[in-house]
Amino acid sequence: MDFSSSKNKSSLWKSFSRSPFFDIGQFVVLMGVIFWFFSRSVQDLGYHWQWYQIPRLIYVWDDSGFVAGSLLYGLWVTIKISAISLVCAFVIGLTTALLRLSNSIPGKVVSRVYLEISRNTPLLIQLFFLYFVMGPVLGLDRFWAAVLALSLFEGAYASEIFRSGIVSIDKGQWEACHSLGLSFKHAYRFIILPQAIRRVLPPLANQVISLIKDSALVSTIAVYDLTMEAQVLVSETFLTFELWFTVALMYLVITITLSFLISYLEK
Repeated sequence: MDFSSSKNKSSLWKSFSRSPFFDIGQFVVLMGVIFWFFSRSVQDLGYHWQWYQIPRLIYVWDDSGFVAGSLLYGLWVTIKISAISLVCAFVIGLTTALLRLSNSIPGKVVSRVYLEISRNTPLLIQLFFLYFVMGPVLGLDRFWAAVLALSLFEGAYASEIFRSGIVSIDKGQWEACHSLGLSFKHAYRFIILPQAIRRVLPPLANQVISLIKDSALVSTIAVYDLTMEAQVLVSETFLTFELWFTVALMYLVITITLSFLISYLEK
């Protein structure tokens, strides 16, 4: 009797722990703990919150209709820089990966030097170098200097992701391509890359999110992205915590949206 009773309790607990109500309960408890810590810190801080001023910094409605505020304008600049850098980083990463896997010695040397420099130096230094040193020579303004720095920095990591995906393809796939008379170009295009990209989507998703967060550093060269706009508004309004929490929420919305999109692509 005791054994059957304990077995029934164990099965009931397993069924409950797998139900959505258990996950909801855990989430509620977690949110409660976070809210308790937050309320305690606010009381100890003695800060006067002014959340009612935040909406006008995002958008306003006037006689002409909808007008984007400073934060919304900065968000658009961040999205534009991130989108262009993302495409360029993937192109640079795939090209570098193919050069490393090729039989070309100059290609291998160039790609290896690029990888070691990009991965082993901070993004902030690369930004300063491209803007203050290479910018005047190449005629780059601050926007395109930021795009180039982000593309080169993230492209180095993307190249290793692409290379690992290509190397993970079974050699039998290559042998099948050669037996069908496919060239290296067509083998990569129709057989190898479609399989490799499917495998590397999860780490590429992490790289996309990392790129968006790293884009906040472009404010150091006076690109008026979301972070830079927040810094200016903080100095003007002294709404320090309200603004930075709002900016964090905006970044969170972007990254979570991209995570769901890439998850959909995986399926």
